Amino acid sequence: METPDNATDAAAAADSATEAPTGIAAQDWATAAAEPTYRAAVVDLLGALAYGELAAFERLAEDAKLAPTLADKAELAKMASAEFHHFEQLTGRLAEIGAEPTEAMEPFVAALDGFHRQTAPSDWLEGLVKAYVGDSIASDFYREVAARLDSDTRELVLAVLDDTGHASFAVEKVRAAIEADPRVGGRLALWARRLMGEALSQSQRVVADRDALSTMLVGGVADGFDLAEVGRMFSRITEAHTKRMAALGLAA
Repeated sequence: METPDNATDAAAAADSATEAPTGIAAQDWATAAAEPTYRAAVVDLLGALAYGELAAFERLAEDAKLAPTLADKAELAKMASAEFHHFEQLTGRLAEIGAEPTEAMEPFVAALDGFHRQTAPSDWLEGLVKAYVGDSIASDFYREVAARLDSDTRELVLAVLDDTGHASFAVEKVRAAIEADPRVGGRLALWARRLMGEALSQSQRVVADRDALSTMLVGGVADGFDLAEVGRMFSRITEAHTKRMAALGLAA
């Protein structure tokens, strides 16, 4: 979930990676799915994304309880509804390609639930920073992956990563809170650094735990990343995080 400037940065990174798509990235789903390892990797990816959207829906609904005003509650409820719509798109696509949605999501439940347990916000502002920073890191990671996918899957993944409005809402509320009490900034900066570390670790675990997904991403299938490109990918994600922190008025 990003500000327009950061969304532009992410789009530019994705565009640069797909200027001349090759291999599976140049194919549609019907053609690409003939490769069993690739098909399994896409099922994993959509399962991880689907459970991530369901968890985001649940979290936003919980965060609404901490909202200080009725208008804020309504805004978060609207965002939660958008996340649930993304969840429905992903599970619908899983069913369409012959995968059982619950089975596809199940391998990612423990890792994602663990991440949310370890990064439970203590107040309204921490919840906003988590949604803005944590979700954006995950979105950047999935956009990088999307550049290697078949055209049909890539289109779906990019669509469900669209900002639900949380970015500008979070920036406005956090900056106002820091302006009212500058001491808040230090606490939220530390919180955001912790989120950065946890989110990157969680992204790496999701890939490492699934053979088909890791095979697709690191060479072999779908014009995957080599190890040098993996390093550059995480550098781009870190750079985007630094820009988001600046947008919040926080030091990275």
